Amino acid sequence: MSKYQSVMLIDDNEIDNLINQKMVEAAGLSKYIYTHTGAKSAIEFLKNIEQLENDIVSGVLPDIIFLDIDMPLMDGFQFLEEFNKLKDSTKDKCKIVMLTSSINPQDVSKSKKYDAVKKYLNKPLSQESLTELSI
Repeated sequence: MSKYQSVMLIDDNEIDNLINQKMVEAAGLSKYIYTHTGAKSAIEFLKNIEQLENDIVSGVLPDIIFLDIDMPLMDGFQFLEEFNKLKDSTKDKCKIVMLTSSINPQDVSKSKKYDAVKKYLNKPLSQESLTELSI
């Protein structure tokens, strides 16, 4: 039995997305996995879901969004700014886990400004980090 209905992976590196997807699958974390190679397409996806009927929205919105910080065009923090403009029901449902390949104290403190950000993990995801994930 999956812990979550669906998760979303947002990373401009397709290999990282693939590794993270395999880790999520192996951990049995979620029934559905959405992957995006850009924050812009991910935010558009969420906006489009919000247009659907309420009973459909809750089934499709991801429970967890694994968000890479360092991406071209729109980075993780720009995504968070756009995410904050979404409906409250969306923000309440989607918990965000920031993913990074370097632990920059400034990034950690900056991410604490966003209510939706629940955790900060190193890339790539590991079975251990997913097993311990409770948000």
